[in-house]
Amino acid sequence: MTSRQRPTVLVLGTSGLGSGDEEAAVETAVALLRSEHLIDTSNNYSGGASERILGLGLAALAPEERIAAARRIITKVDRDPETGRFDADRVLRSVEESLGRLGIDTVPLLHLHDPYVVTVREALAPGGAVSALVRLREEGIAATIGVAAGPVPLLQRYLDSELFDAVLCHNRYTLVDRSAASMFRDAHERGWQVFNAAPFGGDLLARGPRAGARYHYRPASEELVDWTAQAELVCTRHGVSLPAVALALSLREETIDGTVVGVSSPARLDALLQLAATPVPDAVWDELDALGPAPSPIDDSGYGDDE
Repeated sequence: MTSRQRPTVLVLGTSGLGSGDEEAAVETAVALLRSEHLIDTSNNYSGGASERILGLGLAALAPEERIAAARRIITKVDRDPETGRFDADRVLRSVEESLGRLGIDTVPLLHLHDPYVVTVREALAPGGAVSALVRLREEGIAATIGVAAGPVPLLQRYLDSELFDAVLCHNRYTLVDRSAASMFRDAHERGWQVFNAAPFGGDLLARGPRAGARYHYRPASEELVDWTAQAELVCTRHGVSLPAVALALSLREETIDGTVVGVSSPARLDALLQLAATPVPDAVWDELDALGPAPSPIDDSGYGDDE
């Protein structure tokens, strides 16, 4: 028996857009903008080139297409790349830079991105980064605001402030690591938009347990490679690929509203859409559960306290 996945949102990530040939990058941007999927970018992606290339892609569209596509672009505010400053003034400057590159006036969702250089207390204080985000929402420049990062305890602190509308967590809801599950459920029950980024965690789940495979920005351990090899055997027995199952885990989760996957070319977009359409037999999930938890390399224990 095969489960029917609920309609869910694929969000197209653009962190690498603009890091190569510009003509090819604009071609990719146009394909993404015409896909009718949400697009995820950030002020600091490729040193600002991601937003700039998306802006060129928007400019290449017909007026009606451009208006519709602009409403699907999610971006993020980032700390100053030179000074590390991440206060209210920096947030306002970051937004100004982003809107200028994109050639738009408003965004449907604006995230506070990787707020690791300030404590949660500093970010939430008067004059802190969050105060500027709230102001931007009140002024209508951002329809909604969110926080995007990795460590679950850090995100939970922002969640508990009840000032946001959305949360994005990366690398922590995958076949290997599901440490974001409780936080996602909490955010979902509060009515927040929930985004799961990097459902493959790296090439380990995207390409399989091969030599040199990486997970969460580092080489995968021998134990993790062995666990993933067993998971791949389960998938093979049921006629589905490991990447298709890794993506389906996020797409089928009722607490997740959007799954963010990086897309580097029109061909990659086509491949992603094919993966997303792959039906996964119910028995796969039972057999994967029987393997027991994977030896995840992620340790967020140092993010529980605010100084």
